[in-house]
Amino acid sequence: MRPARALIDLQALRHNYRLARELSGARALAVVKADAYGHGAVRCAQALQDEADGFAVACIEEALQLREAGIRGPILLLEGFFEADELALIERHELWCVVHSLWQLEVIERSALSKPLCVWLKMDSGMHRVGLHPADYKAAYQRLQASGKVAKIVLMSHFARADELDCPRSQEQLAVFQLARQGLVGEVSLRNSPAVLGWPRLFQNQQPSDWVRPGIMLYGATPFEQQQAAAARLLPVMCLESKIISVRELPAGEPVGYVARFVSERPTRVGVVAMGYADGYPRHAPTGTPVAVDGQLTRLIGRVSMDMLTLDLSDLSQAGLGSRVELWGKQVLASDVALQAGSIPYQIFCNLRRVPLLYNGS
Repeated sequence: MRPARALIDLQALRHNYRLARELSGARALAVVKADAYGHGAVRCAQALQDEADGFAVACIEEALQLREAGIRGPILLLEGFFEADELALIERHELWCVVHSLWQLEVIERSALSKPLCVWLKMDSGMHRVGLHPADYKAAYQRLQASGKVAKIVLMSHFARADELDCPRSQEQLAVFQLARQGLVGEVSLRNSPAVLGWPRLFQNQQPSDWVRPGIMLYGATPFEQQQAAAARLLPVMCLESKIISVRELPAGEPVGYVARFVSERPTRVGVVAMGYADGYPRHAPTGTPVAVDGQLTRLIGRVSMDMLTLDLSDLSQAGLGSRVELWGKQVLASDVALQAGSIPYQIFCNLRRVPLLYNGS
């Protein structure tokens, strides 16, 4: 069997969820959209279901997968519904629903629901992606209340630049939100992972009944490019690993891999690993990207190919055929690999494919 695999530490997942609760002082929806950022939504939700306040997914297909697996807690649809006929499924499966557009509000007003919905009313406070304009927010809230179709309204927005710790945009968005929601009663949900980790001073008036939405931090990766104290407490959940399947001894001046991206400057011992961009390892990771072999750090050399990549074993005399290789995990952080590749940990996790997920700590 091909040795490439991803080990998922469910105890670390639970640790990171508890950290989100501790840092925020609020209730937390565990964001498990996109198959839990490549970690397996069903198994991650099952590992958290006894302590999570609820879950968040992108769409109804993801929510139904969790319901079919026996997840009974609250599940929020972060993009709401896309078609009016989805409301019947939302009602039947007792899903919570974001409303971010006036057309969604109108569909709810016209609906023949047998029981009221839990709606998270989203404001565009400056992200400019989805959400109601601040000038329309209060009227939309009042319409939902008057419709008789809604049991509860959570006031919601999303930060665009909370991962930039020196950027004032989060304060500006918070001010827009607070001004537009004046006089509206309801629980509040504003904070994503970077806001939970990096902006505690903005939320000193957060109520315990309010909500945060930890995503990337659940999986143990920092959303910041620089060191950050709270993020340093996260535990990596995924360890992507494989083995060395071939070793080459090359003299100086020899190219390795496609397009001779790397040429040896000295006699070089090259290890070939069963891992490539078809597995989700970033193709644009350059020579020098950190890798660990049998617990010792070394570097990627040459271009990543579809099924294989190459490492410098020159200074690792004990490494050879069958040696364990950590591509990212507890020793080589996914955020460091992503930074080298001009990517982000969100993307490299979500791009994982073909690699079996093996769980421990369940």
